Amino acid sequence: MFAKIYRPSRTAMQSGQAKTRNWVLEFEPSMAKRPDPLMGWNSTTDMSAQVRLKFAELDQAVAYAKKYGIPYRVTEKADIVRKPKTYASNFSADRKEPWSH
Repeated sequence: MFAKIYRPSRTAMQSGQAKTRNWVLEFEPSMAKRPDPLMGWNSTTDMSAQVRLKFAELDQAVAYAKKYGIPYRVTEKADIVRKPKTYASNFSADRKEPWSH
């Protein structure tokens, strides 16, 4: 069982940062999924694929993995740097690029 620890990115339907602050520990699949012969749905006998633990801090997730002897990999995403600007800056005279065709 190998685990990955990461902070999830926001969904395409979301403009805010909700559900992206927590760290998630989830196990990578140990075997490939295969289609069920009766229904054709993807299935696996690996129950660890269903486990998804959330932690407030990275240190808590790493401590949990170390406590139970789970090999892990931490993936950190770069923080977004937002430049604040006002609506009036769209019409300023010293604008660097033209705003019309």
